[in-house]
Amino acid sequence: MAPKRILLDIDGPIATITLNRPDKLNAIDPLMLEHFEDVLHDLEQNPSVRVVLIMGSGERAFCVGADINAWTALNPLDMWASWTRNGHRVFERLARLRQPVIAVLNGYALGGGLELALAADIRLAAADIELALPEVKIGTTPGWAGTQRLPALIGSARAKQMVFSGARFNAQTAERWGLVNEVVPRDALMAKAKELANDIALNAPISVQISKQMIDGAMGQAVSIALESLAGALTASIADGAEGIAAFREHRLPHFKGLNEENNDDSEA
Repeated sequence: MAPKRILLDIDGPIATITLNRPDKLNAIDPLMLEHFEDVLHDLEQNPSVRVVLIMGSGERAFCVGADINAWTALNPLDMWASWTRNGHRVFERLARLRQPVIAVLNGYALGGGLELALAADIRLAAADIELALPEVKIGTTPGWAGTQRLPALIGSARAKQMVFSGARFNAQTAERWGLVNEVVPRDALMAKAKELANDIALNAPISVQISKQMIDGAMGQAVSIALESLAGALTASIADGAEGIAAFREHRLPHFKGLNEENNDDSEA
């Protein structure tokens, strides 16, 4: 049996996802995407987890991107039908987790690895790492939403510089451009990540998660999810929501109170 490509460790309210292909610098292959999606499903169902950290195993790389041997073996139809679509689905699922996600960039973040980090809410970087979207150097293009998330984060001009040149940028430039939130000495990186995760985990979890949804919606990301989930929660919490369900179950017309009577009920209580 192949080793797990993705490891999950849960310590109280903090979950740590580890990309687990250190011999391949944590390059992403189809099995890793499959394992990643399984882990995200588990986290979505776990109300005790309040913050998620994601990091790479080993000291050299967070993730160097898509495994070139895996995707070059695919024919164009397979690239279209599965590889690119699966990566988009998994990365978007990571981005839409209720819990805040902190990418701990403990090594190179290149290509699809940088695109994975872009799907996190916060990025902390070791001082000696490099970041790049180098796809044009091998005759292809970013394939997992880098051309959307990167300009949204650092602006189109700087995103174009990164993508068009394919050049590597150091952590200090990435911090100055807003690509990473903070640069930390390597030996202090995990301590800083855990400190930040603990600070977040101490706060009211639903408030944090709704705030994440509101900020993402304000940036034009998953707007319908934010609006509809918040609206659904609100309508389910008021008297008219309870009355509508009761009337349906009792096969009668509902008697809706509206705002004034709802407020009167609150004042009487």
